[in-house]
Amino acid sequence: VQLVESGGGSVQAGGSLRLSCVASARTFSSYVMGWFRQAAGEEREFVACISTSAGNAWYSDSVKGRFTISRDNGKNTVYLQMNSLKSEDTAAYYCAAGSRYSGTNYYGNYDYWGQGTQVTVSS
Repeated sequence: VQLVESGGGSVQAGGSLRLSCVASARTFSSYVMGWFRQAAGEEREFVACISTSAGNAWYSDSVKGRFTISRDNGKNTVYLQMNSLKSEDTAAYYCAAGSRYSGTNYYGNYDYWGQGTQVTVSS
């Protein structure tokens, strides 16, 4: 499974960005999809994940109420809408796919990863 993220960039605090991740898998709808981020010098951090049918979504406390994860199984795409961005949201954002667990925030439970897209928020 190949994952390709897009939509990163530079934005001022309070602004918005929408990340997209397109998957090559024909069985995209069978994968739990997640977003993680990693700031320079920091460990990879869970951001959000969404169930296979998009019926359930989970968020880290740091982004709850500001970010929204969604997916379109017909387009093999998962999205991350990021609003009210803060400087502490600056990081490389990674899309991930997993087939074993639903609602997991542990990076080790995801099998496939994208190359990342950089988000920079200036205050």
